[in-house]
Amino acid sequence: MYLAANGRPDAPPRTPGARRRVPAAVLALGAVSLVTDISSEMVTAVLPLYLVLGLGLSPLQFGFLDGMFNGATALVRLLGGRLADRGGRHKRVAGAGYLLSALSRLGLLLAGGATAGIAAALAADRLGKGIRTAPRDALISLSGPPEALGRSFGVHRAMDTTGALLGPLAAFAVLWATADAYDAVFAVSFCVGLLGVLLLAVYVPAAPAAPPPSAAAPARPPTTSALRDPAFRRVLCAAALLGATTIGDAFLYLLLLRALDLPPALFTLLPLGAAAVYLLLAVPAGRIADRYGRRPAFLLGHGALLCAYAVLLAPVSWPSAIAVLALLGVFYAGTDGVLMALAAPALPAHGRAGGLALLQTGQALARLLGAAGFGAAWTFWGQRPALWAAALALAAALAAARRVLPSPAASPRTPTPEPS
Repeated sequence: MYLAANGRPDAPPRTPGARRRVPAAVLALGAVSLVTDISSEMVTAVLPLYLVLGLGLSPLQFGFLDGMFNGATALVRLLGGRLADRGGRHKRVAGAGYLLSALSRLGLLLAGGATAGIAAALAADRLGKGIRTAPRDALISLSGPPEALGRSFGVHRAMDTTGALLGPLAAFAVLWATADAYDAVFAVSFCVGLLGVLLLAVYVPAAPAAPPPSAAAPARPPTTSALRDPAFRRVLCAAALLGATTIGDAFLYLLLLRALDLPPALFTLLPLGAAAVYLLLAVPAGRIADRYGRRPAFLLGHGALLCAYAVLLAPVSWPSAIAVLALLGVFYAGTDGVLMALAAPALPAHGRAGGLALLQTGQALARLLGAAGFGAAWTFWGQRPALWAAALALAAALAAARRVLPSPAASPRTPTPEPS
């Protein structure tokens, strides 16, 4: 990683004349994600109602359709990253993923209630998301100076989250205007998704040049695999270790629902609180990580999650429930984009997408294991013992990750004074 002149860990030295504005390509990719998330969340918001109430599917059938493709998505993410690195086709591969997701809305419109057609449409949406994620993040990391990666990812994640918040509102507006016509939601979602593809095609550069290395940073020898870089291996191990002790947002919301004895209908509103905090803090967290170090920012983000577990272990009231949602938003603001900014400089430009895909997949699979383990602990031990076990496991993982993550002393880069 990096060592700045003032001793701040993981804060890359600022190059003279470095741009302070967010690169235009990052803003364009943020706009694409914003529009695409509106399209995606429009469908996500109404899909349970459409399938269970409209078509009469059982909750078990819906759960099967919704969850059966998650494992395949992780594997497709690796394929998307590898394809994007061949010949620098990041924009082309990302565009294919965005287009596939947009076409999946058309598939829902044409399925006509057929289970096979709905399953195919959901599969296309999951595959499209898996294909585009790593190439998109690689484009972000290659579009600006290394010392501003945290800010760039923060801006993108804030725009992405804005789309996630607007999507359900748009869906219910369409349903209200059309007297609960689900086909109208799918049609509007398809058009909005195509707009995202058009924005990508017109405004995102095809192959942004890799940012030049700092004058104090010697050139890195090319590697054939991201796993051959010791710094990246440490980041991957730390992310997987911490991911395995993350119990999943749905469990936190369920714990709040039970503790406050809320009606089940309010369950869908709880994520909005965490998303709003994430939206507000994504950019400041990225800027703080750039200035004071991405390694401590990443660890502090997980510290916020540990605090959320601790609050849930105490008697829960409305103020403490709001604190849990706020801490969850702080967790995502301090970890999501910051992790990409932490790992990207350890990867060569020609292998950036594949390396980030490996990191994202490892973290996703670890979180899947963590959620499954917490669910099993809850089933066999009960709610409170399971939460105690999760809190202790996360505390131990934080201590281990602090040792595993690359330290400033291990950095081969030498200090560069900031320009006056």
